Amino acid sequence: MARYTLHCFAQSGNAYKVALYLECSGLDWAPVHVDYFKGATRSADWRAENNEMGEAPVLETDGKRLTQSGAILCYLADTTGQFAPDDRTEALRWILFDNHKFTSYFATWRFMKSFGPAPPEPAVETFLRGRIDAAFGVVEKHIAARDFMLGAKPTIVDFSMIGYLYFGPEETGYDLPAQFPAIHAWTQRMQGLPGWKGPYDLMPGERLASKW
Repeated sequence: MARYTLHCFAQSGNAYKVALYLECSGLDWAPVHVDYFKGATRSADWRAENNEMGEAPVLETDGKRLTQSGAILCYLADTTGQFAPDDRTEALRWILFDNHKFTSYFATWRFMKSFGPAPPEPAVETFLRGRIDAAFGVVEKHIAARDFMLGAKPTIVDFSMIGYLYFGPEETGYDLPAQFPAIHAWTQRMQGLPGWKGPYDLMPGERLASKW
């Protein structure tokens, strides 16, 4: 049995953050498919057994069930030493920015565009695009001056923040090389890490066509 069991699905960038960390760290892990699109996480039984918040990823290890990708990454860095930041406070500053703004708006926009029941309303699209562009602008400027988010080496901050950046423009509507070249270059540097795989190659689940 694997040391780490990750409850995840291929469309989840938040699950991908943890899956990619585990893979690039060379840790012994195995995925368990969460059938999100058939309502698994909304099931009372699933929530009682796995996560009362009704969210993936969930990491099982050493008799624990850990949730929230940022918290999981911090736990893994603390317990394995892999990709641990030198400055924990600075790492948390960026992980919180990621969860609140950088990933949050982009993930919401992608879900509405690709998997929602109807195309986003124009006013909602305008709002989300504005928030995405503002958050991406902050990171574009920051990452242009360094190789990785905290400096010369990758840390859990990088794994947290790139979670949704490897889904293609057919899902996101964003052309990163053209719109945010420094962010794109950063994703290429992360892609050079030993063990790197894209989300659809790393996690279980059927690839779905974008609806809109």
